[in-house]
Amino acid sequence: MATITPFSADAAPPAIGPYSHGVSAQGTFTFLSGQIPLDQNGAIVGSTVEDQTKQVFVNIKAVLASQGLSLSNVVKTTVFLTTMADFAAMNNVYAAEFGSHKPARSTVAVVELPKQVLVEIEVIACS
Repeated sequence: MATITPFSADAAPPAIGPYSHGVSAQGTFTFLSGQIPLDQNGAIVGSTVEDQTKQVFVNIKAVLASQGLSLSNVVKTTVFLTTMADFAAMNNVYAAEFGSHKPARSTVAVVELPKQVLVEIEVIACS
């Protein structure tokens, strides 16, 4: 089992969301491709960023589980949004999914995502 230790630097500004400044991890890394809100038939799930983010987490958890991992193994995420106006709504779902576990995170706005979805999340996990 990996040793995953989130940390915050006292000399840096505090995190403004459910993430850590960084995560120190010892173990084997697993890199997930970005997940978008598709069901197993390839259909887009949800029309709001909240519903789409929930489906993205369904997909992330399924991919992690296929490797014997869970969200508690995640050390870093990158969130892609088509507009930062959706940040707070995505962040609420993200925080609920991770609970007290706070991986390092980057969030960026992009011009467009595949299939015109609103959100994509990629994950690095450590076992």
